[in-house]
Amino acid sequence: MRGLILGVMLLGLSGCTSLGYLHQAWEGQREVMRLAVPIEDILDDPGADPALQRRLALALEARQFASARMALPDNLSYTRYSALPRPFVLWNLFVTPELSVDAIEQCYPWLGCVGYRGYFAQADAEAAASQWRARGKQVYIGGVPAYSTLGWYDDPVLSSMLHWSDEELVGLIFHELTHQHFFVRDDTAFNESYATFVEQQGLREWRKLKGWPEPTETERKQHQAFVQLMLAAREDLQRIYAQPLAAEALRRQRDQRFARLRTDYAEWRDQHWAGSARFDHWFAGELNNASLLPFGLYDQWVPAFAALFAEASDDWSAFHARVAEVGRLTTEERLRVLRKHQ
Repeated sequence: MRGLILGVMLLGLSGCTSLGYLHQAWEGQREVMRLAVPIEDILDDPGADPALQRRLALALEARQFASARMALPDNLSYTRYSALPRPFVLWNLFVTPELSVDAIEQCYPWLGCVGYRGYFAQADAEAAASQWRARGKQVYIGGVPAYSTLGWYDDPVLSSMLHWSDEELVGLIFHELTHQHFFVRDDTAFNESYATFVEQQGLREWRKLKGWPEPTETERKQHQAFVQLMLAAREDLQRIYAQPLAAEALRRQRDQRFARLRTDYAEWRDQHWAGSARFDHWFAGELNNASLLPFGLYDQWVPAFAALFAEASDDWSAFHARVAEVGRLTTEERLRVLRKHQ
């Protein structure tokens, strides 16, 4: 799960936002910032863990690369480190209606509407999920290693980011800085696809510079096939729910499609991936509408942004400027441009 854009412009949250959610968000952000210490201090400390120093030195190098080579913001973000007392910084709650794959969005005055809500304690996310279930909605909760405050704070490197590989750590920094660079209200798919493309392209350039190996063809094809399986299921469910049928008939077709998704995945894994368990965790729990939401949000427009990057002759500054132009269009005009380049 890639980073969350946190609606932490707390003093301006709308009246419909509960005081409980406001309090946990404020306290959670305060804790993250209170724990942050300069990475340079850790690197200069002879008593610090050498393994931690190596990872943080890598994070600083990626941070400098992002600004110098990728035209991303040059500020104090990711120059400090927060050691958290938990495996994830946030737990991300996605909610959909029972018979729809469209997110029930959460809205904030400046941030606009996003397709998820973040909680700093897993128990709070579970409690909120239970309330939505009681109202007949479908929910999915995923741990989040990083998030962006869109430049309102100097976001630190988090211990939750260090559970991932070196390449994933570098990619997260690229991804989250992209959210600081440009953000469109009320368009989660645009924002996340933009950041995902920048992450992927940035990593391609980083690997070339550092001599890191490219992902194996097997890994690349596995990821593409997995995403396509999930997106195909989501598209089929959209068609199913659009039918003028009784709710019970729609539920039967929905359940059959999810059963087929499990079968399709098992066949791909065993016949084409030599039984690799790389994505098994997605199928360990309940499959529902909400569990498919991250794929539509994070991957939908990545090919379109790749085409825009090529049109900019692989020039990062020109690319970011073009993205900003597209982002400032009306929703209908923006979708027209993205579909043209998809």
